[in-house]
Amino acid sequence: MTAIDLNADLGEGFGRWRLTDDEQLLSVVTSANVACGFHAGDAATMRRVCELAAARGVTIGAQVSYRDLAGFGRRAMDVPPAELAAEVAYQIGALEVFARAAGARVAYVKPHGALYNRVVRDEEQAAAVVEGVLLADGSLPVLGLPGSRLLEAAAKAGLPPVLEAFADRAYTDEGTLVPRGREGAVVTDPEAVVARSVDLAHSGTVVSHSGARIAVRARSLCLHGDTPGAVELARRVRRRLEEAGVRVEAFA
Repeated sequence: MTAIDLNADLGEGFGRWRLTDDEQLLSVVTSANVACGFHAGDAATMRRVCELAAARGVTIGAQVSYRDLAGFGRRAMDVPPAELAAEVAYQIGALEVFARAAGARVAYVKPHGALYNRVVRDEEQAAAVVEGVLLADGSLPVLGLPGSRLLEAAAKAGLPPVLEAFADRAYTDEGTLVPRGREGAVVTDPEAVVARSVDLAHSGTVVSHSGARIAVRARSLCLHGDTPGAVELARRVRRRLEEAGVRVEAFA
């Protein structure tokens, strides 16, 4: 039976402000990418989400980012490799405290936003992220885009690379994500998102922005938690996957 993980970006709040419905999404997903305070999140939020995830048996992952609270981690930044490696390790370590206190652990790492897109092609920044993961824990899987420099660097360093896909993001013919600033970069039709999810799980393919069917192999499928109707959409995706004979389970 085909198996796929469902992950979502959670803990994306700060103080009294909350962007994601963490409680409801944790009843659907199998892995939680928890913001570690650099693009969103704070100590209290990290603790709360780790406790909720642990109670529901959801795997906890560290979603590391450039230090960019004001820009939600989506602004391009040039960070020296040594500094980036240290900041990645710092974020993982901070989340690990709360994961362990909840009786769980940080089980994988995923970059966020501008950093995620940068390490698709930038070997130096990808190597810095991997160095940061190694500083924190030399065995953590790294979640990223198929064919990215990040996953290549992770594999060379002995870290398990995990392929990720996005049902609600448009793809170029090369298999990379269409930049968010371009029209049609985000797929907003719920039925299209659901159908793309099943395609990605069953056939490892998706229709690109130009209309071509391209190969996108993935072990984990990201469901964005900051879009309108995110919880109901996540439920629909999971229900349709299970109806299609796909086993929904965490990869770590």
